[in-house]
Amino acid sequence: MKGLPKFTAPTAELEAYGRTLRQALPRRDQGRLVLPERDSIAIMERQHADRLQSLIPVRVARMLESPFAFYRGSAALMAHDLADAPTIDVGVIACGDAHISNFGWYASPERALTFDLNDFDEASNAPWEWDLKRLVTSAYIAALDNGLCPDQARDIARAGSTAYRWGLAELMKLPALERYYFRVESDWLEERLDNQSREVVKRTRRKAEKNNSGRVIGRIETIGMDDRITIIDQPPIMLHSPEAQLEISTQLLNQFLKSVREDIAILLTHYVLQDVVLRVVGVGSVGTRCFILLLTGPHGEPFFLQIKEAQKTVLETYGKRAPKLFGQPIKQGPGFNGKRVIACQRTLQSVSDPFLGHFHTGGVDYYVRQFRDMKGSFDIATLNAELLDQYVRLCGALLARGHSQSPNAGIINGYLGGSRRFDDAMADWAAAYFDVVQRDYEDLEKAVKSGRVPIEHDA
Repeated sequence: MKGLPKFTAPTAELEAYGRTLRQALPRRDQGRLVLPERDSIAIMERQHADRLQSLIPVRVARMLESPFAFYRGSAALMAHDLADAPTIDVGVIACGDAHISNFGWYASPERALTFDLNDFDEASNAPWEWDLKRLVTSAYIAALDNGLCPDQARDIARAGSTAYRWGLAELMKLPALERYYFRVESDWLEERLDNQSREVVKRTRRKAEKNNSGRVIGRIETIGMDDRITIIDQPPIMLHSPEAQLEISTQLLNQFLKSVREDIAILLTHYVLQDVVLRVVGVGSVGTRCFILLLTGPHGEPFFLQIKEAQKTVLETYGKRAPKLFGQPIKQGPGFNGKRVIACQRTLQSVSDPFLGHFHTGGVDYYVRQFRDMKGSFDIATLNAELLDQYVRLCGALLARGHSQSPNAGIINGYLGGSRRFDDAMADWAAAYFDVVQRDYEDLEKAVKSGRVPIEHDA
């Protein structure tokens, strides 16, 4: 009887190969910032070309709230800057935008509150270093935004890298199936924290538990018309648009139902679509086509789905990394990017939304997920040095869990080893790249003042 195809070598062989790569690229050299020449505003304008033009000014305003907010929206710039950076060129299924605000709480299908990566619009294959550099740099910038000094910011960035290295080492000791099932739930996390951190976790957990469809409907103004609930427009953040018509959305839902599990498709037959609106979300996603659908169940209970446009990942368009699976190029076509997002999400998360699905229409790929299903996050701006350090360590360890699902994870573990050289290099890189982010932020401010880039504040 034939066995499964062999995609990878035993862990010990992979780790041994990883150790040899230290000669090709010493770990301390990972801290070198090799920045190509580029016009940051031109890259942003190129990215904006395929987005809803009426929302570009809102995106710009959100990015200019702070250097950290700018960084959240600048995944394209960083992918461009990393395209030719030093790397041992070991690919993983990468998040593509693993900054510390893209981690948070959400409900598992068993209704347990889970903490993990939660944004995968840019997910694809890429060198593992790219995700980690995105993470540690976000930690460095957040620390400065919170009023900490550069030395404290470096220590926190380094802590994220150390947690990634330690986390990966521990995970690689486990059988593949145990790595797959490993997850961080609220009770598990609280048992391992000191009193101060435990109180913060409990507070954010309680807020997440209340964040459901019932609360959303309570915050969105609605009116009843002809036995149908209609959401009231709140431009420019939420409004009805020609692209979000009820009749069209009903047809698209039928396509979506073909992409989900049979039990979910049957469950959704109990619901009636009431309304659909365009809704602005986040920072990096502003300008993409993003809708929320209001459905009601047999007792009139509300249920929200979110439809998000799935564009080509910045890892491909700016990082020059064509999507691959186990080293083989993937044939792209209609619907590919919606499939890409949910496939990467299911791989990188310990447990995922059972309502994930996708469809393609009008030349655009979309993916679908629940909207606000017990989702929550830490208010990073309120964290002191100790709490931010612990939070960043948690994010680093969870990034390691996501990367440990890729067949090449053993090579990374062998390369990293037990030395702090790599962690120091990551702190160096984060500090150096912050200067780049600060210049780009100031360039955007100048572009707005000159009239080259439009701006509109949404609140």
